[in-house]
Amino acid sequence: MLTKSALPLPDKFHGLTDISKRYRQRHLDLIVNSSVRETFRKRAIITSTLRQKLNELGFLEIETPVLHNEPGGAEAKPFETYHNSMGMELTLRIATELHLKRLIVGGFHKVYELGRIFRNEGISTRHNPEFTSVELYQAYADYNDMMELTEDLICGR
Repeated sequence: MLTKSALPLPDKFHGLTDISKRYRQRHLDLIVNSSVRETFRKRAIITSTLRQKLNELGFLEIETPVLHNEPGGAEAKPFETYHNSMGMELTLRIATELHLKRLIVGGFHKVYELGRIFRNEGISTRHNPEFTSVELYQAYADYNDMMELTEDLICGR
């Protein structure tokens, strides 16, 4: 659907120069900065390739809970929320570690999660309190196996 815009786009010559505005109004940044669009495309390809490679290696992607009644897995200040129908104080997860390790104990030999993490700490253009993390665990593997796996994933072998 095409329609008249209520506000004009940023100036073509100077572009969108206000860093804060670029992050708060990401859609404008994507419209005027092709390099930002390319970064989004590259990130999508990286996460897709990572999932594909881990799946080929026999890892099982598991979605672990985002809401916790007790924060754990990392030393970070969690975001707090309230579940109305359950009448419970909850926190957003600060790590996926504990649930994935419980899956290993429960009999899954290779698990991973590529998921969102929420840490109620500082914010800047280089540090976002909400970010994507990958954590993976493998039974019967030592640090040498994990270093080799990490190198293979990063180098694309």
